[in-house]
This record gives sequence, structure tokens and C-alpha cells, in this order.
Amino acid sequence: MADWVRFEHQGEIGFGVLSDDAINVHSGDMLDAPSATGELLALAEVKPLPPVRPALMIGLWNNFHQRAQAEGLETPRQPLYFFKPASCFLAHGESIRRPSGYDGRIVFEAELGVVIGRVCRAVAEAEAAGYVFGYTCVNDVTAAPVIKEDPSFEQWCRAKGYDTFGACGPYIRTGIEPHGMTVKALQNGRERQSYPVSDMIFSPVQLVSRISQFMTLQPGDLIACGTSLGARPMRAGDRIDVVIEGLATLSNDFQDC
Repeated sequence: MADWVRFEHQGEIGFGVLSDDAINVHSGDMLDAPSATGELLALAEVKPLPPVRPALMIGLWNNFHQRAQAEGLETPRQPLYFFKPASCFLAHGESIRRPSGYDGRIVFEAELGVVIGRVCRAVAEAEAAGYVFGYTCVNDVTAAPVIKEDPSFEQWCRAKGYDTFGACGPYIRTGIEPHGMTVKALQNGRERQSYPVSDMIFSPVQLVSRISQFMTLQPGDLIACGTSLGARPMRAGDRIDVVIEGLATLSNDFQDC
């Protein structure tokens, strides 16, 4: 098990493995045989970055039994997903910002994120775990009213793709099995969401396998596994913590400008 981070230090972007309050700096490619340089950097001396280089985020809809039952949704036969662009990625500790000219509801959604480690195309479910680099926390921020703003075409990508709407991190943990974990969202310290990963309709490895039948997944792609009940609107100044027990805590505040 290791916790991989990306950071900026003295104008340079780097990556490495967390060790207490320091980073064991590595060189090469995080996802392809990285090597330790021997350099240690204090965590307090660096600026956190999203734990993967900005890549494609694939977000799941209707992937939890409890939520589907509560909202009267049918169980999907295949994963239902949308895309969030590289430009929306946001690091731990940075601020989610309201888009200019939009004054509607903006909702937090606490989710488990799956980071792809190598090119993944038409992979069998039994082999899918071998294509997963690790797991991280995601806040799939959504301008909810935008989805149905135009009755002729639901706008999932626009509603979820604004700058800062893809918070993730603070690191990627490798060598773990998330099935027994619980995902929580805290709004100003108050628990709003709490649901088990085991309630997923399609598990993380099933998502990797099934999505890879329809599109080629690239190293660094991030699958946000969907959310369950309890997602709520944010107000200016709110702090949102995505807490996945046994994994990490992702913290961001929300600003109205």
C-alpha cells in the first residue's frame, strides 16, 4: 500500500509517496515504473495538485441500489455515465467556485474515484483489477438545474464540467480493496451522506471492465463511481469534506465568486 501525491514546489511539478509529513520524491511516470530519487520534501512546503495529471473524469449516474429504490429508478443494464473535462479538476484544499453568470443550485456529491493505471480496452471483469492503479476521493460538483435547462437535451456534461467542479485527492492509495469502505460527506462538519461502497450496482472492477467495452480507458483516467442519497446544495463559505474510511479525506470550501 502506498499513497501517491502530485505537487508543485518552487515552480516545478513533481510526485511521490507520502511518508508521515514528508514526500518521498520519485521520477519518471507515476503510473509506469516510477523510481525514488532519494529526495524528501516536507508536505508543508509544497502546493497540493490533483493526484493525477488532468485527464478525463468519467462520472456514473444511478449506480446505487438504495438511491435507485428511493427515487423510483430502474436498475440499469449497463453503467450510465457522463464525462467531466480535464479543466474541471481541483486539488485538495482549493476552492470550488460558482460559475460566472450562474445563480442556481450547486450540489456536492461524495464519491469513490478509481484511477486507471494502464491502457484498458475490452478487459474481462476477472482481469479488471490489474488495470486499476488505485483509489481516491471525489467531489462530483453539479449545477443541478442546468441538466434539464433545455427540455430537448439533458446537459450532464455542462452541468458537471465547469471549472473547479471535479475536486479529487488528496492522494491515490494503491494496494487496497474498497468493497468494505463507507463514503461520507460532511457539510461544515455535519454528516450529510453516508453509504457503503458495497451498495454499488456496478462495483469498481465491474465499471472498469464494462466501460472498457465501449471506450478505451487511458492511464490517469478517473472513474467517479456515483453517489447515493444525501447530496445537497452548497452555500458560500461552506466546507465540504469527502471522507472515505480507510482511504482519505478530501476537503474543499465553496466560494460564491
